Amino acid sequence: MTMGVMVSFTAAVVQAAAVGFDLDAGLEKVARLASEASAGGAALAVFPEAFLPGYPRGITFGTVIGDRTREGREHFRRYFDASADVPGPAVDRLAGIAAETALYLVIGVVEREGGTLYCTVLFFSPDGYLGKHRKLMPTGAERIVWGFGDGSTLPVFETPLGRLGAVICWENYMPLLRMAMYAKGIQIYCAPTADGRETWVPTMRHVALEGRCFVLSCNQVTRRGDFPDDIPNVLAPAPDDVLSTGGSCIISPLGEILAGPARDGEEILFADIDLAEIARGKFDFDVAGHYARPDVFRLIVDEAPKPPVSPA
Repeated sequence: MTMGVMVSFTAAVVQAAAVGFDLDAGLEKVARLASEASAGGAALAVFPEAFLPGYPRGITFGTVIGDRTREGREHFRRYFDASADVPGPAVDRLAGIAAETALYLVIGVVEREGGTLYCTVLFFSPDGYLGKHRKLMPTGAERIVWGFGDGSTLPVFETPLGRLGAVICWENYMPLLRMAMYAKGIQIYCAPTADGRETWVPTMRHVALEGRCFVLSCNQVTRRGDFPDDIPNVLAPAPDDVLSTGGSCIISPLGEILAGPARDGEEILFADIDLAEIARGKFDFDVAGHYARPDVFRLIVDEAPKPPVSPA
């Protein structure tokens, strides 16, 4: 634990519906929900994966293997236009929200760079933008609309709340990525996700136990009506059809469920975070320390950026 770190604080996980394909309205909703989290005593608020401008569950973008439709290309264009430049106006607005609410803010956005979109998590302190993590491996059909991150955005930030980082959705099933984060000493392990299945909470409990860290998992609760009416959804034809029930939760370093899982609609979960629990947990298991066996196993992590074109 570094000097100046708070021994304990309150964290919030914000389970909410995105405003699909509408970045400006989404930012206004973030401002309102962040204010509610701050009013509830939180020093940190975590928002779901791709909250801005929404996780496009059930939307095909007109794609099958071997073909793309004109309509699907237009749907992608609208999603692209609603995504965030980093840096850019949306990042500036989020930094302002963090300052106004005195929050550390962790939020999933769809990042736009060049002609490619990335599933990204942005980090803010009350003093401004800290950095980002791009999802290394989009899952399944996500690869149709999102590019791949590289090892240059795997940060763990030293903050007064402890060492803060994020691993997105099914990245949490990548053992080597988890080990890289544990080796960085992550204490507040944020897991923005789109997985609301019953199997997700046991995964989060495993991660907390394995890393002896606090895990804050945050998912959207989503209905068909949260997306534009004129974009077809193959999973939910009626406006009130539920696409995601959430399942957000907060887990202690010994696997105890401190809050959630939330499944009854939009909800802000709160939990008291006592960083002393981390040392108590590592007494008998430190996966990147005395339990690592580096004489048998070693992990090499390439954190260099991988641009497709490098000037000579």
